Amino acid sequence: MNMSFLQELFNSITQRDARLWRRQGGLTAPDHAQLLDACRGLLESDGEASSISLASRALAMYQQLSEDERTRFFEGLARDFAADPARIDAAYETYREQRDNPSLHALFEACEPRRQELFRRLNLASEGTHALVRMREGLLERLREQPAFKPIDADFAHLFGSWFNRGFLVLKRIDWNTPASILEKIIRYEAVHEIRDWDDLRRRLDARDRRCFAFFHPAIGDEPLIFVEVALCKGLPDRIQPILSGESAGQRDIDDPEAADSAAFFGISNCQTGLRGISFGNFLIKQVVQELKLELPQLKHFVTLSPVPGFAHWLAERRDDEALPGELRQVLHELDAPDWHLDPAQSERLRAVIKPLAARYLVEEKNARGLPLNPVARFHLGNGAELHRINWLGDTSPKGVKQAAGLMVNYLYVLDDIERNHENYTANATVVCSSEVRDLNRRARKMAKGELAK
Repeated sequence: MNMSFLQELFNSITQRDARLWRRQGGLTAPDHAQLLDACRGLLESDGEASSISLASRALAMYQQLSEDERTRFFEGLARDFAADPARIDAAYETYREQRDNPSLHALFEACEPRRQELFRRLNLASEGTHALVRMREGLLERLREQPAFKPIDADFAHLFGSWFNRGFLVLKRIDWNTPASILEKIIRYEAVHEIRDWDDLRRRLDARDRRCFAFFHPAIGDEPLIFVEVALCKGLPDRIQPILSGESAGQRDIDDPEAADSAAFFGISNCQTGLRGISFGNFLIKQVVQELKLELPQLKHFVTLSPVPGFAHWLAERRDDEALPGELRQVLHELDAPDWHLDPAQSERLRAVIKPLAARYLVEEKNARGLPLNPVARFHLGNGAELHRINWLGDTSPKGVKQAAGLMVNYLYVLDDIERNHENYTANATVVCSSEVRDLNRRARKMAKGELAK
């Protein structure tokens, strides 16, 4: 018997059932109470066929809820689908008396919120995984105003961490022969450097000096989870504009991929907001490095050309700090001048001040958890990279100047050092950096004492 055929047939029946419900029972939009009742019915169902049908109908109902009704639905999930305190107490008392594995297992089951089993059953529906990812996206939009929804988010994160395990992810190269439906999503989801049009995309997929890879998950079809853009270079690139314009992949033009000695990751974009906090990037970079080494074994350097979001804001908070020397504050206020980066003399004065301060920001400034304040630094250092070089006027676009005073950073992935760097970062929050960056950081300390470095 062809089980695949039967599964596809059954899926088509349940999808048709959901469509019929939307056209007939769904002529009037459901409210949150009806959906909560449908969820209770799904939890009480004991047959696979009926569970799939109920799950499809419940997800169809959620899609029809207004934004206000969705908020009320989440309120119901938080209130009515949590773990039962009385059941937890009873299971704990049993475990205290018996101290055996069955009673421990019963305690674990009692502690699990009913929401998790509900989400598992909703996932039975065709395209249920993607529907739940979109549901979490709606939840995340409400978290700031509704902190009571955090336990629901924790349940989503717990389940997604298993469902989107590395073993289920599929790496695919994106090129000009990739289906247009996926290429359209690459344009839409690019979050670092906007892709303006199809011609722009074609330049970024040029087989001579570009590579693009994405992770997909079988349960959500042609929706990419995350993708990375790579430029093949001679030498380590220090500016993004030549890469984006297509003039040059790095320090010199590359017409033959085998002439490159470096691969530069210049854009990493997460595509599914509903999967925020689920880590894919570290796996993606490591696997892409392996793919590139197989294709182009002559590559010696794997490096990023990364933005520094938040740096300009950090600078702005400190340029009025009276603890800093007046001359230093005066130079920093030159950032207010329009097009300051086009004036060579002004740019040079700012370079002498801002590059050391950037080193201090990236190496020493920490968040409440004792990790680097900058999110991009946390990502790459956590993956085992080295903070290698700070590039002055690496991004002179309006966005680059606004968010980081034009700075960009190279994080270097040395294959033999990745695991050691990762372990040091994880255990001690160690920021591994080059001697050049350490020198800049020392210069920043002198500047704070009134010695403007040249």
